[in-house]
Amino acid sequence: MDRSNEGANDRSKAPGADFLQLDLGDAPPGGLADWLARRLRRAIGDGRLPAGSRLPATRVLAAELHVSRGVVTEAYRRLTEDGHVAGRGRGGTVVVAAPVTARAPVRKPAPAAAPGGPFATEPGADVFDVLRAAPARIDLSPGVPDLTAFPRAAWLRAERTVLAALTASDFGYGDPRGTPALRLAIAHWLARNRGIRAEPDEIVVVAGTTQALALLGQVLGDDGIRAIAVEDPGSLGVRQHLRHTGLDTPPVPVDADGIGVDALRAQGAPAVLVTPAHQFPTGVVLGGHRRRELTRWADAGGLIVEDDYDAEHRYDRPPVPAVRSMLPERVAYVGSVSKLLAPALRIGWMIPPPPYRDAIVEAKRYADLGNAALPQLVLAHLMESGAMERQLRLLRTRHRRRRDAMIDAVRTRLPDATVHGAAAGLHLMVTFDAGFADTDLAAAALARGVKAQPLSWHGQLPHPPGLVLGYAARTVTEIAEGVAVLGDALRTLS
Repeated sequence: MDRSNEGANDRSKAPGADFLQLDLGDAPPGGLADWLARRLRRAIGDGRLPAGSRLPATRVLAAELHVSRGVVTEAYRRLTEDGHVAGRGRGGTVVVAAPVTARAPVRKPAPAAAPGGPFATEPGADVFDVLRAAPARIDLSPGVPDLTAFPRAAWLRAERTVLAALTASDFGYGDPRGTPALRLAIAHWLARNRGIRAEPDEIVVVAGTTQALALLGQVLGDDGIRAIAVEDPGSLGVRQHLRHTGLDTPPVPVDADGIGVDALRAQGAPAVLVTPAHQFPTGVVLGGHRRRELTRWADAGGLIVEDDYDAEHRYDRPPVPAVRSMLPERVAYVGSVSKLLAPALRIGWMIPPPPYRDAIVEAKRYADLGNAALPQLVLAHLMESGAMERQLRLLRTRHRRRRDAMIDAVRTRLPDATVHGAAAGLHLMVTFDAGFADTDLAAAALARGVKAQPLSWHGQLPHPPGLVLGYAARTVTEIAEGVAVLGDALRTLS
């Protein structure tokens, strides 16, 4: 008797297996083992089961298909004899080779890189993706902390502690504003470190600063606001995200004291985005007189969006209070852990001003029903346990050493460059009194294996040629080598 027909009377009980979408209705009346072997062989050949894939256990697949286990065992035996799979004991049956008759996938040749790479044209929406994907030995792009210092052990301990205390209901849907534990921890953190007094109910947890800007753009647009002024130079990425929400981003010049408030008044936009504690990319601090001018502008009806992106990272100056601590009614405050732990966590916070609070919460609700709860609870534990302060002290020591190494390297290898913003942050800005295009310098450096961002990316107004150089994520040796390459590239433009 052909055992491959056993179980055929049970076909109507189930449509088949999720594995490879096997449907027993496609099989011929006899020879189920042949049919199954052919289907598996075809999946191995076309890449759906690549080398290293593990096949389901024979009893599991037999139960799903409602056939005898002997059918599956026989199909696996035939593939083993062909050399396509191999038994690995407790490791199961594993694909080891594709049929020799299988057609290799056709790979299209990669498009030739344009001269100048990502610096050849005006930066588009994907410019940072393109730059990240560009091969290089040393990446001096700004905006990234020392990711090797991520507190893995502390995070794992906190995660175990949090999981042990969770109830079943904690795994359900929650408050779109974020978990109460994290909002309370953020309120305590901001009070301790930024001088901001806020109740947990005022705080909205977001997926980083980018989502905060997206929500703000949506809400401001609904309120009839069509433009938000930005510092110039200022972050290209921030400008792109604001424009994506439909807002215009008129530029306001920045000088040694920060944003020019007289120019802001003359410009006429009803809202402005500022980085007052450590302006990006110049590194200047918004001076006391300018702060008072800015708050008077806001008191007259303006809205301030305060991006406090790396205020904790300071080395040679005292802390600078947040503008939100001076004028909570007219400031939307935004922060995150991207520069303190890792951008990949996608955890940030926003304190909307009272007139927009309910609208922001509603926008967040419809965006995603709130961030993932488990990472929020782990972060709350780290904030409340003192682990975040310890992490900050560690990073300050490492970043200061790397900052010093970059300054020394610039003085040696780029002696004609002027260094800006060295007292805090994760990057330096350097400018040159010369007539070349900084995009040409960035392109020449990339051709030699070093990434750096041209200052012109971050401005809408004319500026001298310059570079924005991140040092926090690189070793002292890499920094020295990278700046040396920049010096070599600069000489080719002379």
